[in-house]
Amino acid sequence: MARRDADPLRVAAYRRGLFSETLAAWLLRTRFYRILARRYRTPSGEIDLIVRRGRTIAFVEVKNRPTPTEALEAIGPSARGRITRAAELWLAAHPDAAGFDLRFDLVIVVPGRFPRHIPSIFDAEGRS
Repeated sequence: MARRDADPLRVAAYRRGLFSETLAAWLLRTRFYRILARRYRTPSGEIDLIVRRGRTIAFVEVKNRPTPTEALEAIGPSARGRITRAAELWLAAHPDAAGFDLRFDLVIVVPGRFPRHIPSIFDAEGRS
C-alpha cells in the first residue's frame, strides 16, 4: 500500500489554526481566564477553547482570517449550532459547571494585528 502524503494546504491550515488558538489562549490568560480545555472534541463538533473567569464559563471559537469582517462572517448559523451542541455535551460531562454563567465568545486573529476578543458573540440559541 502506497503512503499518502498529507496535502500541504491542509497541513498549513492546521498549523495556522494551532498557532491562532495558542495566541488566543495567551490573550485570555492575560485577562485572567483559566483554560479548562483546548480543542474539545465531541460527536457534534469541536470547541477551540473553554475558559473560566470567576463564575463565567466561555466557549470560545477562534477564527484566523485576512480581515475581521471575514472572521465574523465565518460564525454562521451552522457553526453556532455546532458549537452550542458541543457546549451542551461538555456541560453534561461537567455537572459541577451547572451554576455558572455561560457565554459564547470569539477571538479574531488577523495577520499583523493583535488578537481581538469579542465576548458574547451569540447566545445559547445561536442568536447574535
